[in-house]
Amino acid sequence: MLPKKVFYIWNYLEWGGAQVYFFGLMNEMKNYSDVLAIMPSGSNEQLLKFLHNLQIPCEFFDSHTDTKPAPTFARKLQRHWNKIYCEFVMLKYLNKFDFSDSVIHIEIAPWQSLFALLWLCRKAKVFVTVHNSILPIPKHRYFIWLAKFGILARMKNFHIFTANNDAKESLKLLVPEDFFQKIKVTHAYINPQEINQALRTKINRNEICEKYNLPKDKFLVFCVGQFIDRKGRWIFLEAAAKLKQTNDDIAFVWISNSKPSNMDLEKAKSFGLGKGFVFITSEQVGREHIDLFNLLRVADVFSLPSYIEGLPISLLEAMALGIPSVSTDINGIPEAIKHLETGYLIAPGAVKELKNAIQTLKDDSTLRERLSKNGREFILTNFSEEVVAKIAAENYIESFDRN
Repeated sequence: MLPKKVFYIWNYLEWGGAQVYFFGLMNEMKNYSDVLAIMPSGSNEQLLKFLHNLQIPCEFFDSHTDTKPAPTFARKLQRHWNKIYCEFVMLKYLNKFDFSDSVIHIEIAPWQSLFALLWLCRKAKVFVTVHNSILPIPKHRYFIWLAKFGILARMKNFHIFTANNDAKESLKLLVPEDFFQKIKVTHAYINPQEINQALRTKINRNEICEKYNLPKDKFLVFCVGQFIDRKGRWIFLEAAAKLKQTNDDIAFVWISNSKPSNMDLEKAKSFGLGKGFVFITSEQVGREHIDLFNLLRVADVFSLPSYIEGLPISLLEAMALGIPSVSTDINGIPEAIKHLETGYLIAPGAVKELKNAIQTLKDDSTLRERLSKNGREFILTNFSEEVVAKIAAENYIESFDRN
């Protein structure tokens, strides 16, 4: 049985891989059902442009989750209260919909939002995607989470996807065995048509470098992701500073979907890279996905030295574009990068390893060519949007048949 409508919902303003993951699912499901995206007021204009291009209608509720750091107990309480209030506003807004024969795919964490999910499960078939592996947690928190997952697992309308195999395995001790077996892996993915369209587009490297104020005659190392600690931003810059000491023909570029704080920019300047480091926001890149791809194509190497990660779409897209890629041997990343076969793996936090990996790739054009070819082929074969979206669509449909 086809769902009449599929709702894609999130409650925060920052956007990234989770929303890109939703794009492909929306694009597939609109062939079968009505699709609606629901998000906070004030959401990013570029995100809205992507949804417009996909012809996905949007609605907005008047609250958003506070995702800023909470270093003090008072800030933790403030952020927790904000989460409760935001979910109340969101659920109050959703209450106006008739969810009969509908699917809700929502971006909230089961271990944080039990009551919101229970409320939604009374209304519709509910799916959440766990993108990252659940890290080891204190014993007292483990038993709380175990209880929450146990309650949700008994709800016939509650379903989980994971974005990689590592994330699924991390749930094994938190959910009943029969529920675990039903969890489907819907990998993070790329759109092969977009990738191939980008590669067919002729680009002028000098013009692109001039447009984004990049040095034209340098070996360019790119990173794409939020400019935050867990993405390894300071590791990236520390390795860059060390490489600049022995290479006068190398430069580093970070592309983020949000502008960093003045404090972060000042710290970035302290690495002494000068014009050897360029920060670009996604708004500067352009409103079309192909604008990002055309910019990435001037990269000689892609590097994402994350500490915590699922299976980042930015990495998959870089590899699909044929850019030799370096990333960390954590969580879902080894599902895409096979060391020295499809890419280059390093340990998280290892500045020297990152420096050596980039230096090795810079010095060895044969290795770059091999990783470029193998990486592209592996991603296009194993991480296609069409395949993953069909898995999700089939499970939406089966959720009605099973009940």
